[in-house]
Amino acid sequence: MQHNTAAAPKPAPHPVTSGGAAGAVAQARPAASMPRATVPSGFGELEPPPDIFDAQALDLEFWLKPRTIDVVRPASGERAKLLYWKDGEIIDSAYQDLCHLLRDVNGKETAPIDPKLFETLWGTQAFVARYGIETPLEILSGYRTPASNQKLREAGVPAARQSLHIEGRAADIRLASLNSEVLGGLVKSFRQGGVGFYYRAGPRGGWIHADTGLKRTWKG
Repeated sequence: MQHNTAAAPKPAPHPVTSGGAAGAVAQARPAASMPRATVPSGFGELEPPPDIFDAQALDLEFWLKPRTIDVVRPASGERAKLLYWKDGEIIDSAYQDLCHLLRDVNGKETAPIDPKLFETLWGTQAFVARYGIETPLEILSGYRTPASNQKLREAGVPAARQSLHIEGRAADIRLASLNSEVLGGLVKSFRQGGVGFYYRAGPRGGWIHADTGLKRTWKG
């Protein structure tokens, strides 16, 4: 299949934009001057000081560099590391591959994913990489068909009736080295939409819901 290169969405008046970072906060502390986080062995949870993991401290250069995202989909066993944005444009072939990775694994359907969501996912991973945390972003749930979403509801899984997963505007994610509180706090600092904190027992039990809807937070 051949793909044409599509232009990135027009930038919004916010530091986090798909077309770059016009208006980004340029007074961030240099990465070299920030304390370096230490990741415990195995799946230990990182708990840095709360003022470190704040996306609003990013400078313009961060948003202008090429964007490569490393994701894994536990439900299907897939993993991909894709350069999907460069020189202000989305690379369409990589975007299509990412949409496939975030497909409804149960309903076996693929749908377009909001590029703004990929921006938050990439930003989260790229941000923690500055502290030596280089691990794939786990996608527990991406796009859902209405039927799949209803089945989750019937099974007692926390899923909104009008879930943004159905619109390709939400993902449930996890990073092995970060607990739900730290990861959710970082995602929230991007100010791109809703953030749900789902706490579960065990080092890999919790996850974060990130979407591109209204800015709001909740716990489940």
